[in-house]
Amino acid sequence: MSQALVRIAAVWLLGLMLAVAGAVVAVNLVNNTVASPQQPVREYLDALHDGDGGKALGLLRAAVPPGNAAMLDGTALQTAASRFTNVKLGKAEERAGGQVMVPMEYTIDGSRLRTEFLLEKTGTEWLFFNTWAFVPSRLPTLDITVVNASEATLNGVPVNMPNGRNSFAVFYPGEYEASLNGEYFAAPPTRATVTSREAPVAPLNLLTEATGDLREDVSAKVKEFLDTCAADAVKQQKLQPDCPFYFASNNVVKDGTIKWTVTEYPEVAIEPFDGRWVVSPLDGKAKVEGLQQNSFTGAWFPLDEEVDFSFTTRLDVDGDTINVTPLLTY
Repeated sequence: MSQALVRIAAVWLLGLMLAVAGAVVAVNLVNNTVASPQQPVREYLDALHDGDGGKALGLLRAAVPPGNAAMLDGTALQTAASRFTNVKLGKAEERAGGQVMVPMEYTIDGSRLRTEFLLEKTGTEWLFFNTWAFVPSRLPTLDITVVNASEATLNGVPVNMPNGRNSFAVFYPGEYEASLNGEYFAAPPTRATVTSREAPVAPLNLLTEATGDLREDVSAKVKEFLDTCAADAVKQQKLQPDCPFYFASNNVVKDGTIKWTVTEYPEVAIEPFDGRWVVSPLDGKAKVEGLQQNSFTGAWFPLDEEVDFSFTTRLDVDGDTINVTPLLTY
């Protein structure tokens, strides 16, 4: 009877030892997975990919610096996070003050990058499972400037640019692309990669240029002005009309024979200058025809001369409205 009890006790003892060992293994497994320092990082990255800025900010325990918050939620945030791939979280490394650093390696535009997250132990749950949280920090900022514009697009979202500049609070890691795609003014895309809260981020500078549509529309208005001017000069039979072109002669030109035509229209170039847009001086050629009389011999002979002309204009663009005002000197 005693031997049977001993065997039963041995079996129970073995079972208890196996249960304790299993519990220890389970606790270690949980502490190395869902209760590991990497878990808050995984949840933070998931929030970035979901565009859930509120959750990401709460997990990161970060203060939001002064500036525009357009990049902290929704599509803009999803776009920033979608550009890093091949993510690999490394083993937590101990730091001073009971903190740990979790490294993250990833790829953006073919470049292998690294971000380090600092976390601290905040307690335990159910006596055995560790709880971790990010060490409180402050979000980095991204500065953007744009030439002669008060708006731009950042990660696909329209943003205001008062006086051509703005500062945006951003999450990390992420990539941010700024551009300007207007009908009349545009700037090619430029990108900045934010890898940490400490690393300085180079500002994005959008170099705005006039679009082909604007040049075509201004050219059409310049052509219309010159054609109208030439037609009025013919109606008024003037050699020196109120136009950029004129012809001076000592001979008498028979009234009714004067004809003006523009033979070479100016090429339009539009450049930024002193906070506004200016049209470069417009150079072209015009031809005057008629029948003139020699002042000395009285003989009549054809007038057929091509003259160079040049003038400037003032350009005003208000939304979809373009005004081109010729500035003529006499």
